[in-house]
Amino acid sequence: MKKLFGTDGIRGLAGKHPFETDFVRKIGFAAASVASARLNGSRKPTPSVIIGMDSRGSGPSIKAALAEGLAAGGFEILDLGLIPTPAVSYLVKREGADLGVVISASHNPPEFNGIKFFSADGLKLSDADEIAVEKLLASPGFAAPAADPGVRRADFTADYEEYLLATLPAGFRLDGVKVVLDCANGAASELAPSVFRRLGAEIKVMGASPDGTNINIGCGALETGPMRAETAAWGAWCGVSFDGDADRCMLSDEKGRLLDGDDIISIAVPHLKAGGRLKNSRVVLTLMSNCGLIKHLHSMDVGVTQVAVGDKNVTEAIEKEDLSLGGESSGHIIFREFAPTGDGLLTALQTMAAARADGRPLSLHSSWKRFPQEVRSLKVDSKPALENIPGFPEMIEDWERRMGGEGRIFVRYSGTEPLLRVLVEGEDGGLVSEIADGVIEFYGRNSGRHTVEGK
Repeated sequence: MKKLFGTDGIRGLAGKHPFETDFVRKIGFAAASVASARLNGSRKPTPSVIIGMDSRGSGPSIKAALAEGLAAGGFEILDLGLIPTPAVSYLVKREGADLGVVISASHNPPEFNGIKFFSADGLKLSDADEIAVEKLLASPGFAAPAADPGVRRADFTADYEEYLLATLPAGFRLDGVKVVLDCANGAASELAPSVFRRLGAEIKVMGASPDGTNINIGCGALETGPMRAETAAWGAWCGVSFDGDADRCMLSDEKGRLLDGDDIISIAVPHLKAGGRLKNSRVVLTLMSNCGLIKHLHSMDVGVTQVAVGDKNVTEAIEKEDLSLGGESSGHIIFREFAPTGDGLLTALQTMAAARADGRPLSLHSSWKRFPQEVRSLKVDSKPALENIPGFPEMIEDWERRMGGEGRIFVRYSGTEPLLRVLVEGEDGGLVSEIADGVIEFYGRNSGRHTVEGK
């Protein structure tokens, strides 16, 4: 069982374990060792790694320590500086690198940071590779020898921008179309405005002044209120909120109504299906997707495969079943035709291309009936197995019986934060809210003092 890697790489408070300088150096050396073993006979004389990061103030020091560990493992380092996570996924394959790394904690506040690894194919590391890294780190006496990283710097932002634009239909333009962009004071702060200006859009930019301390603060994919308000007030056709590393996005229609990942899937599916691009007439969703979306997709004769939370899990299912689309309600959407991982800018562009194909307002493209849903988050000091909390499984069963099979209760611990997540969904909104409160109250009463968020 993995202890260091969560649902999206390694995550934690900067300066605290596992982000002490010496340990980060060990992480780099362990990752280099595992990657080298995977290369086997195809190993180059000098394997290479591409490194990027978001705008957190702790990023440069973590990157420096990680680079030392990677260099100790024999890797040549190419530093791309501030760049979206999906750009590294794209560039590691295009440049023929053997490993990709991003220093980012995605949607988390600025005091957090993280490390995400990508294989030579641009995919997140497999569970087997992550376990191998953890085993090395847990080995007695494991240490990274001293090494001069000899970092080489490069700017591939323009290359990534050209790649994004090349995914659009021939002749696609946004001339005169008003678009609000919230860049989360993160990795897309310069790139996103540039892309949309090149398409001719009239843009209003928010959250594009990163200073190392303001990433995701009052902005971004988890704080869409300002973007949605500006979209409606300005009379924009749509708004987009990226998260800190721009691997996902949330949208707003012209009325300021939030369109999440489920809505994006509902817009993409008929467009791809009509063009013969929805492979096997099936999509991948996670367990967090709304039951109403699944019902809507089934009405279009589109099948659904559901997997655990995490875009890596979505990607694995897409690859296994040879599909072309999958995603999470959180806004991680994978258009496999173009990319093997979630990409906020790509998602925004592809969704706009789909929605503007018939000239209708964005609000008319997401008309499926959403089941009432309540999501709660509870800060926790530890993560005891839910089945071991006295009475917890029985309590869930009782609530499920009250729902009469018309809904679901989903409880899990976050893979990246000290949080318990509770999602309740059903046709009776009042009962859904009552259950969500009841689950949180029961857990808190039996597990100590906690703080409810997201109510």
